[in-house]
Amino acid sequence: MTQSIMLMAHLAVAMLIIVLVLLQRGKGADAGTGFGAGASGTVFGSRGTSNFFSRTTAVLAAMFFGTSLTLAYLSAQRTQPESLLEGTLTDGPAATAPAFEPPAGDPALPDLPDLDPGPADN
Repeated sequence: MTQSIMLMAHLAVAMLIIVLVLLQRGKGADAGTGFGAGASGTVFGSRGTSNFFSRTTAVLAAMFFGTSLTLAYLSAQRTQPESLLEGTLTDGPAATAPAFEPPAGDPALPDLPDLDPGPADN
């Protein structure tokens, strides 16, 4: 249960990082301001977008790192199998079926003659 909740949080943080990275402008985006694109990036102020998005991305990256470590710890602590199939596969040699050996002298199984393979071609 805890692992499922942590996995959902991990995926949500990953999606938010992707969205924030796509919303950020590249370093070369300011080159267009000299050619008539002067209104770009004025929602958060002249330098507000880079500070806001950079800080938020850094916080989300730290959260992503934390959830990754927590998921690794939780998966290492898992001791009980989640399904019956996992339980039977991890029981060891006792879980394997014995090999089939027909009973000696069974009348239902006819005796087959030994076949000579013939001369070997070299």
